[in-house]
Amino acid sequence: MQHSAKILTLSVLSFVVIGCSYPVQQHSIQTSDVIMPAPIAARSHIAHKAAYNAVMPTMERPRLEQDTEKYQKNEVNPVHRVTDQAVSTFSIDVDTGSYTNTRRFLNDGRLPPVDAVRIEEMINYFDYQYPQPNGVHPFSVTTETVDSPWKENAKLIRIGIQAKDLALQQLPPANLVFLVDVSGSMSAADKLPLVKQTLRILTEQLRAQDKVTIITYASGEKLVLEPTSGEQKEKILAVINGLRARGSTAGEQAIQLAYKQAEKAFVKNGINRILLATDGDFNVGITDFNTLKGMVAEKRKSGISLTTLGFGTGNYNEQLMEQLADAGDGNYSYIDNKNEAKKVVQRQLSSTLATVAQDVKIQVEFNPATVKEYRLVGYENRMLKQEDFNNDHVDAGDIGAGHNVTALYEIIPVGQQGWLNDSRYQTSVKMDSTKKSEYAFVNLRG
Repeated sequence: MQHSAKILTLSVLSFVVIGCSYPVQQHSIQTSDVIMPAPIAARSHIAHKAAYNAVMPTMERPRLEQDTEKYQKNEVNPVHRVTDQAVSTFSIDVDTGSYTNTRRFLNDGRLPPVDAVRIEEMINYFDYQYPQPNGVHPFSVTTETVDSPWKENAKLIRIGIQAKDLALQQLPPANLVFLVDVSGSMSAADKLPLVKQTLRILTEQLRAQDKVTIITYASGEKLVLEPTSGEQKEKILAVINGLRARGSTAGEQAIQLAYKQAEKAFVKNGINRILLATDGDFNVGITDFNTLKGMVAEKRKSGISLTTLGFGTGNYNEQLMEQLADAGDGNYSYIDNKNEAKKVVQRQLSSTLATVAQDVKIQVEFNPATVKEYRLVGYENRMLKQEDFNNDHVDAGDIGAGHNVTALYEIIPVGQQGWLNDSRYQTSVKMDSTKKSEYAFVNLRG
């Protein structure tokens, strides 16, 4: 396949974790020593990776007569003329819950609600095996351009970020709080029983230097396990095995207690995180969405993050789960079977808990000499203003150890028919003739 233009990438990195800035060099995608490469790999590479591990078995689950699931409404990203708006800025998203939640609907023989499908989470569910970064660099960036498979004359630009992988033994000590919903709504087989399986798998990964606290909530909150060393696995597992579902769902005091316990056992320079396992059905306490999200966002300033693990069907509040994780600088995953629990906990334990870079933003400047129109595929609720890129007070997504993030742009090259009609009165834009081999320029900040 011949390509008339390429993508140039530049890293502008100032990482809180490392506290320094590092220039990132450019290399060919065929080179194994990749930090910030220019493309291009074969189209089949994407198709092969996307097909990997795409299907997982599910379990039988009860069908509820009334479906009260909640999803955030998102509008599809618009098409932009490069001559009108050449710069696109957005926050990374490491969540994958939309993929498994959508899979749950399909396994039940139903189409998912439109707003349950977030394309970036579908794409980011898969591991594309991007090259590991070298030396002190916290992550590598891979770019690639191929023909669009669904629109003639269009191309897809892929931007892939791979965070440095860390072995479990290399992770700093962890202070974890398991906040478990044991209300009556969690009694189904795909809820609390699956939560317990997930927590058992996680417990087996704990080290002696790690600490675990367990809090349950139903009609009220209860501290069922004081901070306990990871080497006391039998004690932790006994508490998990004893969890029972009953009562209504009072989440307000439980979340506040979880943060209080996390602060009590806080590990300086360690991992301090709350893992909330629930169907999101908060019907008592703080039920106002913005109030709850604001509380979590305020608490993250103390260095304690929040990860959400979603379970169940019928009354599932996906909007709450996804947005709480975003506000808490954590990850959102939906777990629909034991295999998914293993994937989230075992394969992604380090990326779920250990942050490599905070508030990571991507800014892409398109070249008007080669690109006529573009649109970002997905990331609708992650869009930022151009000036937000250099504003460290604007929150963005974090990336964990070993995690990878992928973003796709669909572009129309100059000279091709696009989505929009040509402007009758628009004046021509002055082009830089020395940059006609480039499609775009990618900047990263974290």
